[in-house]
Amino acid sequence: MDISKYWKTVFETLQDGLLIVDPEGVILSINPAAEKLTGYTAEELVGKSCRILDCTGCKIFGEGPAERWCSLYAEGGIKVKNCMIRNKAKHALNIVKSASVLYDEKGKIIGAVEILHDLSEVVRQQQEIALLRKSCHLDDGYHGLLGESPAMTQMFELIDSVSPSEAPVLVLGQSGTGKELVARAIHESSARHEKPFIKVNCAALNENLLESELFGHVKGAYTGASQARVGRFEAAHEGTIFLDEIGDIPLSTQVKLLRVLEEKEIERVGDQIPIPVDVRIITATNKNLDDLTAQGQFREDLFFRINVFPISCPPLKDRLEDIPLIVQHFIDESVLKSGKQIRGLAPDAMHKLLEYSWPGNVRELRNAIEYAMVLCPEAWIHTKYLPPKITNAETLQHKVTGTVTLFQTEREKLINALRRTGGNQSMAGQMLGVSRVTIWKWIKKYKIDLAEDL
Repeated sequence: MDISKYWKTVFETLQDGLLIVDPEGVILSINPAAEKLTGYTAEELVGKSCRILDCTGCKIFGEGPAERWCSLYAEGGIKVKNCMIRNKAKHALNIVKSASVLYDEKGKIIGAVEILHDLSEVVRQQQEIALLRKSCHLDDGYHGLLGESPAMTQMFELIDSVSPSEAPVLVLGQSGTGKELVARAIHESSARHEKPFIKVNCAALNENLLESELFGHVKGAYTGASQARVGRFEAAHEGTIFLDEIGDIPLSTQVKLLRVLEEKEIERVGDQIPIPVDVRIITATNKNLDDLTAQGQFREDLFFRINVFPISCPPLKDRLEDIPLIVQHFIDESVLKSGKQIRGLAPDAMHKLLEYSWPGNVRELRNAIEYAMVLCPEAWIHTKYLPPKITNAETLQHKVTGTVTLFQTEREKLINALRRTGGNQSMAGQMLGVSRVTIWKWIKKYKIDLAEDL
């Protein structure tokens, strides 16, 4: 069967764009799919140089025909490249181009055939997925909180549990552990997520300014109050108010705050008209409120009122296994902003980070990575690019001579807690800030024999 007469039908039926060019890159023929892809008609392209498509995958010499025209002819064979072309409207199109040289019976180059597969739809879908992931914080961990360690997993479970309720939450933890992110996660997971999330840094304001900031004031309430102002509680109506550094609130303000929480209404400074407010309160502190209460610096009744559901943010030194994940996230963020082609941390630098005690927690780790990103000219960040404070620091106290794995460290902490509580799993859980069920899971995970290991 002679199929040569059917080639024209095959040529015109192909779904991918197809071009035939001569040894000097002049377009001899295109199929309907190529017309649709490029926006040009056959009449507009035939007889024109292939350069009209401005393909990024072509290396043009332009010094003569065939091998002297472009790298395809010079190298021969079949070439497959991801590249971009410009259509008639001068819009860039992502394509996969397959090109092959055509020879006559004597082996002389007579042209080339190029097949153009349109990737524009695939690229568009990838961009939409990337945008969706960003909008849903799928690349930012759990509401911006990064970590897969048992301590973080336990905290995420607590956030999921308390978010649907209206219970006041007290977020505890050292500076830099992400207390505000925890508060935001609770708000974003609650029924109030479409309403305001208002933050107040209680440590940043003196007593008079703090009251005005919280409850608002009327015009003339004090010197400089030239106009009335809505307070943060009013601004947070039907939403959530986050009182950061609650341990720094003066006793006089604590009294007024307690009344607001109990009566659900506020009075602006300089006024006596009660204003009802419906807010969920989340507080945070890096101080020990039990000690402050015992010292008379924090009201016991207010402490009981805000400490309905405490959540502890684990310090970074207690979840070292999360450092590689967090570091890579910070590097990826910085690469997007700076354009530097840095892939990650070299083993020597990672080892140094795992030995450091991290008094500044995740905030300090972010600063360290930003510092290294500025200095590093290579693809991988080595120890020499880390801040001197980290490279010259003493190792963690629990590190001993030789390598101590994270697995061993976590196992030893659990065994120590169980020993101190006489094997009581509930009490050990309280010491480590986790539930009894989590302690039971860890015992199984680390294969602890309660009879022998304790």
